[in-house]
Amino acid sequence: MEKPKKSDSKIKKSEETVKKSESDWKKILTPAQFHILREKGTEMPFSGKYNDHPQKGIYKCAACKNLLFSSDTKFSSHCGWPSFNSAIAQNKVKLNEDISHGMRRIEVVCTKCGGHLGHVFDDGPKPTGKRFCINSESLVFEEK
Repeated sequence: MEKPKKSDSKIKKSEETVKKSESDWKKILTPAQFHILREKGTEMPFSGKYNDHPQKGIYKCAACKNLLFSSDTKFSSHCGWPSFNSAIAQNKVKLNEDISHGMRRIEVVCTKCGGHLGHVFDDGPKPTGKRFCINSESLVFEEK
């Protein structure tokens, strides 16, 4: 797996970051959202509402409503979590090396609020070859 590039984490100057205390996040997020977005948790495979979700639209960060993924890049990976082959734009997500749980992975984080979304892998379909494996609890959906 390739290492994240510094350019992958750049934020356009027009993008504002959202900073809140953990107690403020607890007030606006459900316990499951807080566990995933703020404590880097994960939901059980095949349990998320967006895993098998064919509707057309945009997936946003559940914490800050940052536009993250389009249904146009969603695909069925049969891994148990919603999968996308790219983010809406490179500046919407940041990629961090994650060596937790005895594994080496690339974590996907919302650039606007720093919320944990999931992980990205190099086994996705063309044209990108990426599989952004994202927790449903970290997303809200806006239908087209």
